[in-house]
Amino acid sequence: MHLTRLTLEPRSAQARRDLSDAYEMHRTLARAFAADAQSRPARFLWRLEAGGNAWAAPVVLVQAGVEADWSALQALPNYLQRPVESKRLALDEWVEGDARYRFRLQANPTVSRQGKRYGLVGEAEQLAWLGRQGERHGFAVEAALVTASDLLVSRKGAGRISVQRACFEGLLRVQDPADFGHALAAGIGPAKAFGCGLLSVARC
Repeated sequence: MHLTRLTLEPRSAQARRDLSDAYEMHRTLARAFAADAQSRPARFLWRLEAGGNAWAAPVVLVQAGVEADWSALQALPNYLQRPVESKRLALDEWVEGDARYRFRLQANPTVSRQGKRYGLVGEAEQLAWLGRQGERHGFAVEAALVTASDLLVSRKGAGRISVQRACFEGLLRVQDPADFGHALAAGIGPAKAFGCGLLSVARC
């Protein structure tokens, strides 16, 4: 698993465009995972990190099972503020059963009714959704907060897409290492192209 940290330059017009539209951000990042303009990019997860203060440079985390080629982004004039930071993670060595981790997850909590998917707005509903995801993906949520919640509106071609987002932070305990490892690699929930689903963890 490859994890990359991109620090964008907010004075760049293209960076500002991508930061304001999740679909455009996904299209830009996808260039690092496609062999050429005709190739379908490899699957990847990404998340725009919440800034610690108004002066903090915007940071995008990107995770994929394959190594990316960031030369296209590096070639964009003033798009990146710092050199690309990448590292490789061996999930099978890192994930332990019954281990506790601090986590952050920006997700699209939803419920399906009569074949349609609806975003969950209330904090209690969002936390209940997170608990159900834990049961499905091999972990138990021991403590969690919804640190941010908003409605993302983005364009996709000629249409508009609305995505209810929630950022969760807290503590979890691994119950099934295999299922948990798959969740780390594949992400959790829908709207992954719009910056949702990347589960980040750190040992307590």
